Amino acid sequence: MRYFSIEEDESSGYTGQLDGSYPWSLPGVHDCPVCRATWSAGAGAYPSVDLTPVATEADFEMARPESIEEYERLRDMVRPLMPTGAVLEPGTQFGPFMGSARGHFGPLVLALPWWLLAQREAMEKLQREGLEGLKGCPMQLRFRQRNPPELLDLELRHAGRAHPDCLPPDRKPPCPRCGRLGLSLPRDLLLDAATLPAHLDLFRLEDFSTVIVCTERFADTCQRLGLDGVVFQRLPAR
Repeated sequence: MRYFSIEEDESSGYTGQLDGSYPWSLPGVHDCPVCRATWSAGAGAYPSVDLTPVATEADFEMARPESIEEYERLRDMVRPLMPTGAVLEPGTQFGPFMGSARGHFGPLVLALPWWLLAQREAMEKLQREGLEGLKGCPMQLRFRQRNPPELLDLELRHAGRAHPDCLPPDRKPPCPRCGRLGLSLPRDLLLDAATLPAHLDLFRLEDFSTVIVCTERFADTCQRLGLDGVVFQRLPAR
């Protein structure tokens, strides 16, 4: 099986733009007592997760850095609401994306390098092909046009890791308290084949969550169905 990263097709001519936010998020970590880092990942989102049942819902409404103890307290509060295997990094966001949209959107939309959307019709076509790992969540968008498209926010599972050969030999392990890896994305990313999931055609990496990865089956299906708006760049695996 071959694997690809998903990137924006800058030559497509699509003009769609979004402005808004998710209603809830975990705070970032301020001055971790072990690694001393202040950080927030911000790439992971679970738009299907509703935090209104949480008694202190207001604690999740403002993005901010907090102590590691407060981050852990809030993380543990939302964990029972999460899908199986969810990764709850500092800055993880929840709930339907809310905001405004304008312009012309393609069938697939990479709104940010780590944020993939699909029009409902495109999602239904992909699901009929039997692809695994596709979960599209409704968005609450205001359009400035008639007959706007229905965009779905793809909730991606974390799976797979970078191969050690593409990482610095003197790298430190992730912080045992806050989980921060502290590495920049390798210029020549190499996937660790032993960690790649056999049951997913679309996912984001566990250690570099800004990277969205798909299988050759997913890429070929999109091209065969004419679902454009993104391009696929080959990622070697070892």
